[in-house]
Amino acid sequence: MLTAAGVTVFERGWLSANNILLQGNGPSALVDSGYGCHAQQTVALVSQALGRSTLDLLLNTHLHSDHCGGNAALQARYPALRTWIPPGQADAVDRWDTIALTYATTGQECPRFTRQGLLKPGSSVRLGALDWEIHGAKGHDPHSIILFQPATRLLISADALWQNGFGVVFPELEGVAAFDEVAQTLDAIEALQPETVIPGHGPVFQDIAEALERARTRLNRFVNAPTKHHRHAVKVLIKFRLLEWQSIEQEDLLAWARSTPYLRTSMPPDNPDPMEQREWLRDLLVELKHSNALHLQGSLVVNA
Repeated sequence: MLTAAGVTVFERGWLSANNILLQGNGPSALVDSGYGCHAQQTVALVSQALGRSTLDLLLNTHLHSDHCGGNAALQARYPALRTWIPPGQADAVDRWDTIALTYATTGQECPRFTRQGLLKPGSSVRLGALDWEIHGAKGHDPHSIILFQPATRLLISADALWQNGFGVVFPELEGVAAFDEVAQTLDAIEALQPETVIPGHGPVFQDIAEALERARTRLNRFVNAPTKHHRHAVKVLIKFRLLEWQSIEQEDLLAWARSTPYLRTSMPPDNPDPMEQREWLRDLLVELKHSNALHLQGSLVVNA
C-alpha cells in the first residue's frame, strides 16, 4: 500500500488490478475493484482505509474482470455508491451480455453489477481533493480510459502502460487491428508528461521515459510477429485462470480451453486427430514452466 496526498494505492497481485482510493474535500472514490474471488479482500482494504467515512464513487478504467470483479461487493457494502464506467459498453452492462463484455470469451468470471454514470474522454471529474482529466486509451481494450491529474502530474494508466509493458491487445485476438491504437495511446501518455504513474498492475513508478521505451520495443516485436502476440495472449489467459484455480488436471484444463472461444480458435482442430490439441496445450504448459509461471507434477498443473 502506498499513501500520498489523498491518494492510496493498494498494489494487488496479478489476478486483481491495483485499487486506487482518492480522498479529500470532494467525493471519495475508488478506481478499479480487482477480481471477483478477491472481492471481500477489496472491501476490507477500502473499509479499513475509509474508517467511518463512506465511498461515494467507484470508477472502472475498463471492464475486464480483474478491474471490476469487486464492483458488486462494493455496491452491496455501500448502498449509495455510484459506479461510473467508460462509454461503449453501458448497454452490455445493463443487459449483462457476458459475450460482449468478454467474460465468456476469455473464460473469466465477474459478478453482475450496475452502473450509474459514464467516464467520457475529454471531460474531467472531481475525485477526492483533485480534479482529474479523462483520456481515451484504446489498444488493450477499445473502451479503456486513463486518468491524469495535471497539477501533480499523476497518471492512473490502467493497462495502457506498465513499468515493463502493457496489457494483452485483446482486439487483435478477434482479428481487429489495434496495435496502432496501442502506439497512439503511448504517444498520448508521453504528451501528458506524467511524473508518476500508477499502473493497473505492478508498483507505482517514475521512470516514465524508460517505461515508454520498453513498451514500444515490446509493441514493435508484436507488430513484426503477430503470432507471437497471440501465443503470448493464450499463455496469459491460462496463467490468469490458474491463479484462481491454483492447480488443475491437464484434461480439465484442456476441456476449459475447448469451451473458451479465445483459446479454442487458437487450438488445432479436434478432427481427425484430437491428440494435436493435447500436444498444443502441453507445448504451452512447457513454455510457461520454463518461464517459472507454473509447475508440472505428472498430469497436474500447479501455479508457481
